[in-house]
Amino acid sequence: MAAWTLDDIPWHRFDRAKLDPELVRLAKAASLVEYNGAAYAHHLCRVFGDDPEFQAAARRWGEEEVQHGLALARWAALADPAFDFAAAFARFQAGFRVDFDRAQSVRGSRAGEMIARCIVETGTSSYYTALREAAAEPVLQEICRHIAADELRHYRLFYKNLETCLAREPLGRWRRLTVALGRLLESEDDELAYAYYAANEGGAPYRRRRCARAYARRAYAVLRPHHVERGIAMILKAVGAKPNGRLGRLCAGLAWRGMRWRAARLARAAA
Repeated sequence: MAAWTLDDIPWHRFDRAKLDPELVRLAKAASLVEYNGAAYAHHLCRVFGDDPEFQAAARRWGEEEVQHGLALARWAALADPAFDFAAAFARFQAGFRVDFDRAQSVRGSRAGEMIARCIVETGTSSYYTALREAAAEPVLQEICRHIAADELRHYRLFYKNLETCLAREPLGRWRRLTVALGRLLESEDDELAYAYYAANEGGAPYRRRRCARAYARRAYAVLRPHHVERGIAMILKAVGAKPNGRLGRLCAGLAWRGMRWRAARLARAAA
């Protein structure tokens, strides 16, 4: 079971006067992606079909992801009573299709799958921390605090299983880096763009480039250097490199400058 429930959220403290419309849009999109966690949990259970202990952990992880989605959806409905989460999620499922029933990981190995999951949890832990710090609305702050803590714990779960996988099927550092970079590049794929579209623009035709830019422009706006530094350290650990040190500082600096450059470019395009 999850360490917290929806009843632990202080919904009575919701303050409409402190809403940021841009964060409302991000929360709506995030609710769909998080709620889809059960499908990813099913995929992990298929990939680790002979490991009942990890399957149980993956199912618990999926349940917690679903709870994240429900918490964000409930908050989004408070912020925008016209938000229909069920309809938005149906649009998301219909438009973003992945084969979650396949028994082999697209990463080439179980270790590769765990590296990819570590990358995802790195991003979400940093992202929800950034959302919490950017938000003025107290209920959203509390939801993001819980989610960010969960995502960090999920990273540890997948990293621990990664070590178990590597003991059985060694994976070179270069291959680990390739998997990590591949998963990072997938953050530009249809999942986030389509979630943004399904949650915020369901009545208009889907334009991938426009929706990806709209989502990224808002998401980049909440990130700060310390979020990037922390994320880079977690990524380096997952690929077997020293998380803290000269390499980490160099990568974090490059990542931050690249992110700010793209954020400025997106802002100019939107203007």
